[in-house]
Amino acid sequence: MFLSKSKKYFAPALVLSALALFLSAAVLFSAPARAQKVKELPPPPPGPRFKAKPTPTPAPTPAPEYEVIKVSSNLVVVPVSVTDQQGQPVLGLKQTDFQITEDEHAQEIAQLGDPEQVPVDIALLIDVSASVDARFVFEQKAAADFLKQVLKPGDRATVFAIDQTPRFIQPLSTAEIAIQKLLTVTPAKGYTAFFDSVLAAEKYLDEASSFGRRRLIVVISDGDDTARIYDLFSHQSSKGDYQMSGMDAQLQFIQRAQTEVLREVQRAEITFYSINPSGATMHLNVRTARSELGMERIAQATGGAAFIPKNDSDLDVLFRRIASEIRSQYLLQYYSNNKAGGNAFRRIAITAPAQPQLRVRAREGYYPKAK
Repeated sequence: MFLSKSKKYFAPALVLSALALFLSAAVLFSAPARAQKVKELPPPPPGPRFKAKPTPTPAPTPAPEYEVIKVSSNLVVVPVSVTDQQGQPVLGLKQTDFQITEDEHAQEIAQLGDPEQVPVDIALLIDVSASVDARFVFEQKAAADFLKQVLKPGDRATVFAIDQTPRFIQPLSTAEIAIQKLLTVTPAKGYTAFFDSVLAAEKYLDEASSFGRRRLIVVISDGDDTARIYDLFSHQSSKGDYQMSGMDAQLQFIQRAQTEVLREVQRAEITFYSINPSGATMHLNVRTARSELGMERIAQATGGAAFIPKNDSDLDVLFRRIASEIRSQYLLQYYSNNKAGGNAFRRIAITAPAQPQLRVRAREGYYPKAK
């Protein structure tokens, strides 16, 4: 009975104890679940992402400033021929052997150029008029030999025939091509357009020959321009005006034409050479004699030379002399200190005071180029 009573009283206690144990177990088993639930929470939002600023493009480094050197246009180049008393070229002179003045003001020579380093452009003019018919073939061959001898690689020649009007035979080319064309020329037996032919060659060289090349005109002619005189007579005869029929009037006309040619040849900085195959017969006529003097004047003013062979055999000798002179010229270069301005002709004079026995030939002056 006591036990039954005890069970009676302890039964509720047991129930309560069991309930307490159940709750405790529930609490214990629920903790890991909660912990797991915390771990399964979504990750926190990512922190702010900072976009990298692009590296600024450095400012371009300014280009270095260089000093601009302007080539002055007052550079003057003068080919100078120096010969001894026998007319032979003199070699071996130095820059200090020369003195140069421009309009009587001393100039400082900047350089003495080597002629072998400066190419040459030659205009060869051969007379095909009736006055040279008997000697034409010989003159033609001598001229061809001259071109073959004087022209080096880099040099060029152009050919003109002095006919009733200027006849352009061959543009600037090698010696071989120029010689081939020269040998095809035949005499025309007409009038002589000497002045117009020289002017045509001058104009062509001035346009076709570039700066830094030596320019030469070599003429085989007596220089007697019968074409201009004939045209003038024909024009005046048609008008009934015969004032040019006298020799004095003809000589005045020739002198004006020579002055015109000289001015243009000087302006183009061309050295003029002439060979008059007429020889002593040129003195038989006043006009032909005056024509020869005109060629001599142009040659002297431009630093060239005029030759009169005594006979046909002298022609080769004279051509060789010209070729030798061209190859032995001194090229004096100076910067003009002339402040006068303008385009007026400037006179230059070159001497070799240390050796007064030598003959120095150079052009008498130049026309300054327009700036």
